[in-house]
Order: sequence, then structure tokens, then C-alpha cells
Amino acid sequence: MIPGMNPRDMQRAMKRLGIKQEEIDAQEVIIRTSDKEIIIKNPKVSKVNMMGQETFQIIGQPEEHPISSEPEINEDDIKTVMQQTGATEEKVRESIKENEGDLAKTILSLKE
Repeated sequence: MIPGMNPRDMQRAMKRLGIKQEEIDAQEVIIRTSDKEIIIKNPKVSKVNMMGQETFQIIGQPEEHPISSEPEINEDDIKTVMQQTGATEEKVRESIKENEGDLAKTILSLKE
């Protein structure tokens, strides 16, 4: 908003310029980059359409979390692979990491 301008006048001016603004009832906004996630909880989100180009304005408190490149290893997955292959837990964990979390590839590689 422009300081000192009446909100109603602002809406009329935006309409004349072909600008449409819509409030979005968002609960959370997540932005993922190659190395982190930016999470904005309880954000105020506005979608602005200006001459066919949509942009989003997000207001809120961001939290940054690093993204781990290693796959999440589930204990049940480890037990399943151990039963299928007879390999040790240490070897299974190592193989799951090497196969980027793909259990089928892990089982096949350990059976060879």
C-alpha cells in the first residue's frame, strides 16, 4: 500500500491498471532449494495478477532448515533387506546409502 492513500482509491487504481489481487488462505509456505528448506508458518499470501503475469507476495516469519543429501534409513527397511539378503546391518546401511535409498537396488546389489 502507498502511505496516505485510501485503500478504496488504491483498489480502483489497481483495477484501472488491470491489476487483480487475491488473498490466499495459506497455512504454510515451503520453498525448497538445493541445500535448504525455507518454511513460513501462518503466512499472509497475496496472489497478484498484472497483465497475465501472476506473482505471489508472502509475509511471515521464515525458518530455514538444511536438507540432508543422505537418504532417510528406516529400521523396518533395514530389517527387510537383512532378511532378504542375509547381510549384516552395517553392510545394509552402507548399501542403502550407496543406492540412494532404493531398496530394490540394495537387495539386488547385496545378493550379487
